[in-house]
Amino acid sequence: MLLQNSVSQDPAIWAGLNHPELTLEQTDIAVFGIPYDGGVSFRSGTSEAPQALRGITYTISPTTEDFRDISELKIKDFGDCVGRDRTEMFTAAEKLAHDAVKAGKFFTMIGGDHSVTIPVHRGIDSAVDGEFGIIHIDAHFDLCDDMHGDALSHGSTERRATELQHVGDSNHLYFIGIRSIESDELEFFNSNQINVVSAADVEHMGAQAAMEKVVAHMKQFDKVYITLDIDCLDPAYAAGTGTPQFGGLTARQLLDILKGLFDNLNIIGMDVVEVAPKLDPSLAALFAARKIVTECWSHHYFKNIK
Repeated sequence: MLLQNSVSQDPAIWAGLNHPELTLEQTDIAVFGIPYDGGVSFRSGTSEAPQALRGITYTISPTTEDFRDISELKIKDFGDCVGRDRTEMFTAAEKLAHDAVKAGKFFTMIGGDHSVTIPVHRGIDSAVDGEFGIIHIDAHFDLCDDMHGDALSHGSTERRATELQHVGDSNHLYFIGIRSIESDELEFFNSNQINVVSAADVEHMGAQAAMEKVVAHMKQFDKVYITLDIDCLDPAYAAGTGTPQFGGLTARQLLDILKGLFDNLNIIGMDVVEVAPKLDPSLAALFAARKIVTECWSHHYFKNIK
């Protein structure tokens, strides 16, 4: 079920772009949170991110980093997926993603640990008629069959995606920013087609060339979903996350890559996950997530709505 609390119903959040009175069909972009961090393998705290992120969107203007106005953009925040257990929360999230895709609406999910992307992938899969692609921006592959016996862990996100009807194999995935691999991912990595530009690749070849390489492969899909773990960024830019990895993307690299992906592919939705506000008193990761979300909304707006 959904919890539409006073914050998600406030028109002043999301730079004043939230329109709680609208239906899904009337809105430009749907937003919802999944405050769940029971799938982590190390430090928790990501369940606080959806509300914390909303709380720092009152003070920003509906403008972009390239000095454009997005004040006509209509956002509807549907609140958070809540329930007595993970099954109820994931069921609500799957339905929201399904309904947004069926309605032809771009959507943004705020996690939560990376396991919360699993029901979103499932919702997309049940809504589309053909194949779709997934761009996974992260420090980690998340291709473990399970972690500590949990097949729905935050390290199993894309392994579960390869089992979906309209994904089916790892060639539908593209990984950006990776700089770590688990021992039990190595067999899968070595026996399947894994498309990846690592964090080191991005640094050495440049963000533009890296983006173009991803686009060249992913343009075969009519619909593409982006899932973004905040630990794709180097900890210097986003320390507030459960499993930071040294040697990550810079802020500028990430923003430039995202713009290129939106400009060149049909991105149907995205998420930002693994922000853990309590792990960094400066809230740098939270502020990074805010910038990522609003800039991506602007890319969608100027390409598809304006």
